Amino acid sequence: MRGNLLRGNLLLGSLLLLGGCDFFQPRKEADAGQQVVARVHEQYLYAKDLADLLPQNASTEDSARMAERYIRSWVRKQLLITEAAKKVDLDQQELERKVQDYRASLLIYEYEKQYVTKNLDRAISEQEVRSYYDQNKDNFQLKQNIIRGLYVKVPKNAPKLGSIRDFMRLRDAGDREKVKSYAYRFATDYMLDDGVWINFDELIMNTPLSGIPNKVQWLKNNKYAESADEEYIYLLNIQDYKITDEISPLEFVRDQIETIIVNKRKTELASRLEEELYENARKNNAFEVYEK
Repeated sequence: MRGNLLRGNLLLGSLLLLGGCDFFQPRKEADAGQQVVARVHEQYLYAKDLADLLPQNASTEDSARMAERYIRSWVRKQLLITEAAKKVDLDQQELERKVQDYRASLLIYEYEKQYVTKNLDRAISEQEVRSYYDQNKDNFQLKQNIIRGLYVKVPKNAPKLGSIRDFMRLRDAGDREKVKSYAYRFATDYMLDDGVWINFDELIMNTPLSGIPNKVQWLKNNKYAESADEEYIYLLNIQDYKITDEISPLEFVRDQIETIIVNKRKTELASRLEEELYENARKNNAFEVYEK
């Protein structure tokens, strides 16, 4: 039975894709000459409506699936509309007003979006970021412990483990590059940019270090750590750390600040558009406000 249903669905998709006119027979109640796909009470869905929605380059199987999904969605929506019309106490005038309000809001939204897209300057200077950060530091309290440093996870059978242990302590000027060279060849996981702040809990997840009972105290007392399980050795050199409720370093919240600045510019552009339209209309006597 399921095979027959699948074949029927594929046939539906094929006929729709190819404009198969003989498959859908018009109902007497439907518009003459139109091929009916589905009916809900007095509302009809026609083959031509589906054909317009299906991509021309879609396969027969994809067309069938898309057609089936759309028909099911259409039927459910029409049933809801019919039931809502019966149960919701809303007169025609009120309904029309709401439709007009929605249409107006949609037009305004699309126009503002086009205007903002055309006029938005996304270039953000370092001074702008720094200024916003300095003026709003209280809004950037950390909700987690963060660190910056070097982290390497290597198999226990990796060669020259003594060397990577020594390099990770960064005693010599060239040790950072030696750590990177070793990690690229033998490590299964690593963090090698010690200028980037990272969530400490995320870094040590699935390592023996995740079981540290008091991570704040541990961070205060440890700059270098090594742990192991049955298969791997985990090496961590902590250059700096910040704990929960401290102020985030600028670099940790830079992306967030840039997003805030861009969103603020969008709001300002929308306001500017409204003000420009108003002033131009006032100068051209495009509107009048009558006294009561």
